[in-house]
Amino acid sequence: MDRRRLAGLIAIAAALPGVAAASGKAENAPRRSPYLQIQTLLGTTMRADGRRGSLTVECGLDIPDPALRERAEQSIPRLRSAYASTVQAYAAGLPSGTAPNADFIARALQQQTDRVLGRQGARLLLGAILVN
Repeated sequence: MDRRRLAGLIAIAAALPGVAAASGKAENAPRRSPYLQIQTLLGTTMRADGRRGSLTVECGLDIPDPALRERAEQSIPRLRSAYASTVQAYAAGLPSGTAPNADFIARALQQQTDRVLGRQGARLLLGAILVN
């Protein structure tokens, strides 16, 4: 065997572990977080003194299924629209001087999540609910 062929085989053999390592890196790529943050939702309400106030709701989604997470990322505008209309309707009917019902808000937003995404699997997480 001549030297050129031997050098070529050595170069190919040296490159093979690098190819295997590169393909292994793609398989072991860091996973994205299953948490998807939603922008703050606002609704107008009446304060106890008769002036207008605002109801602020912070929320996010916990989506362990990667396919459903991708669908949710693509549906963020629809989710925000559904959430905003729900929060605005709730805030408009909130009696002045009354604390918001976090359980009701969570149930209503979870129903909107399941409706927009077309199936269950995304869990709504509430952050802060403020009336100002």
